[in-house]
Amino acid sequence: MKAFYTDHFVLPLPEGHRFPMQKYRLLREAIATHPQINLVEAPLASDTQLLYAHTPSYIQKVVAGELSSQEQGAIGFPWSERMVERSKRSVGASIAACQSALIDGVAVNLAGGTHHAYRDHGSGFCVFNDAAVAARVLQKTQGSDFRIAIVDLDVHQGNGTAAILKNDERIFTLSLHGENNFPFQKEESNLDVALPDGCSDAVYLDALSNALHVLKTQFDPQFIIYLAGADPHEHDRLGKLSLTQEGMRERDQQVYNWAAANALPVAIAMAGGYGKDIKLTVDIHAQTIRSALCLDQSLNQSAR
Repeated sequence: MKAFYTDHFVLPLPEGHRFPMQKYRLLREAIATHPQINLVEAPLASDTQLLYAHTPSYIQKVVAGELSSQEQGAIGFPWSERMVERSKRSVGASIAACQSALIDGVAVNLAGGTHHAYRDHGSGFCVFNDAAVAARVLQKTQGSDFRIAIVDLDVHQGNGTAAILKNDERIFTLSLHGENNFPFQKEESNLDVALPDGCSDAVYLDALSNALHVLKTQFDPQFIIYLAGADPHEHDRLGKLSLTQEGMRERDQQVYNWAAANALPVAIAMAGGYGKDIKLTVDIHAQTIRSALCLDQSLNQSAR
């Protein structure tokens, strides 16, 4: 299974910044010795690919360093050349993961999940929307009738993704998220499941099961882009939900079992994770990746 990384492009953040940049390096190190995982440096997304989901003027402002202080504040990162490089490679990693999943059944972006980025502005630590761009690239290579579902299980609604793709009938956006969490002005996904604060494993997993049933009956996708946020965990600083680590494992397994049962390739992005203990966040992300190896084997067996 290929896993695409970008962690060696580190944003120069101010001391005390709440974004856990080091988790990406720690995650790569945590899985580096696994014999079934092939680590690959993420390619750059091209400006042409970014145009599938973003306006020319916004891309120009990001690349040229012309974002206003207000726009940088909305993103949450100060502008730098390394921010541009990393943002493009994070999108490139999701594109590459999608292309690899078409061949191998499953692949991983060790970053990504930048679902708060809109067509013409960034938000919430998200510069470019990797899932939206990658889905549109898939359409270009597989045909406009190719049906893609974005299954967003970050604790925060994928508002940018929903807004960018709202008129695309061949891309289905599904978001399970905290109803009282950021963004406080929600967009309309194809299917939104808003969960109460303190949501338990049992409630979450039942809601996910129902949502996947609706996805299958209403849309019947041919490909899944899975945003596997670690932030629904009970000890996440920004999460507000109460999933245990075992509940997080069962969440991933439910998605993978469903994908295997329907012979669907899956590209996985890590999305959010802001644990009070960064090692626990890394463990949850690594657990997501290790569980995906079983999906890889199931899809390969079904292909044979």
